Amino acid sequence: MKIIAATKNKNKIREIHKIFSPLGFDVITQSEAGIDIDVEETGNTFEKNALIKARAVAMLCDDYVLSDDSGLCIDALGGKPGVYSARYAGDGASDSDKINKVLSELDGEQNRRARFVSSMAFIFPDGTEITARGEVIGRILSEPRGENGFGYDPIFFSDELGKTFAEATMEEKNSVSHRSRALLALYNKLENSI
Repeated sequence: MKIIAATKNKNKIREIHKIFSPLGFDVITQSEAGIDIDVEETGNTFEKNALIKARAVAMLCDDYVLSDDSGLCIDALGGKPGVYSARYAGDGASDSDKINKVLSELDGEQNRRARFVSSMAFIFPDGTEITARGEVIGRILSEPRGENGFGYDPIFFSDELGKTFAEATMEEKNSVSHRSRALLALYNKLENSI
């Protein structure tokens, strides 16, 4: 069964494909489906942004559509960067820029508790919508560690793994990640619907 993932983020596609393909779904990008749109994420929650992106792609096809919005929420920063995680250091900022901004804002802060959050939106060809959410708890280190992953992975220390997401293999990360938990929660909702 074909699912169009409403994203251009190749790292997210790799994670989604790795998790969903064993469940019998063929996941392709919106570009592979011939859909070339940029959707402005104007929602104030991860779920709203996931739905905005999924709805925009669903209007242009007759396939199943999957979208994710995710980000890092840091307790000491009042939940920031949150829904602005990708743009936190400004449009076009590198992962290093984003990491450096977070680390400078946490300089001297003792409370480094944080969580990654992912919301998934799934739209059926008939317009039915299903959402699911996943979270993983950890803390922000004072400096990056590891070479794997992307985004804030080098500074996010997973309590469950005992290492940063950037030190973990993809299999290790997917075993506890916010995105894998949201995808599995979504799959559990879908298995009786498809």
